[in-house]
Amino acid sequence: MNKNPNQTSTITVSKQDTIVAFGDSITYGYGVALEESYPEQLQKLLGVEVVNAGISGEESAEGLVRLPSLLEAKPKVVILCHGGNDILRQRSTLNLQKNLLEMIKLIQASGAEVLLVGVPNFGLLGFKPHPLYKEIAQQTNVLFEEDVLSFVEADNSLKIDAIHPNQKGYEIMAKAFGKYIGVKEN
Repeated sequence: MNKNPNQTSTITVSKQDTIVAFGDSITYGYGVALEESYPEQLQKLLGVEVVNAGISGEESAEGLVRLPSLLEAKPKVVILCHGGNDILRQRSTLNLQKNLLEMIKLIQASGAEVLLVGVPNFGLLGFKPHPLYKEIAQQTNVLFEEDVLSFVEADNSLKIDAIHPNQKGYEIMAKAFGKYIGVKEN
């Protein structure tokens, strides 16, 4: 499998596998009905169980503490979309990097594949992926969806407020993540 962050590769799962969507309010689906969150929409799209492990307001240090218990269920894939609250609250970039690297290490040690999502650097000049995420993807050789969250964040018609996607924004995210996950028929 080619895991060059600039190319689309896929992780193959079966219908019996589980995917964990791990993150903060954007993963949780803040502000929309739960069935409109990206984990629920991805589950419908793929026909594979997607566990919504998003916690609103969570920072990466808290996520790092919470992650090991979720990995006990042996998911096949973890979609890692974390760090937005660290960035918004201007927490240490070095600590965010350390936390994300440790999360990836834990996920890989559990036997799961990682799909890292580039979180925007919520700046005054628009929404561009924080460069830290690309560096981490290259360093760890994990699949990397760089652009979808920045794309959604840059379009107010895809959000319910300044940060959180609406149903259409989550649908775009689910379709983007679905391109990285192939489902084999048993």
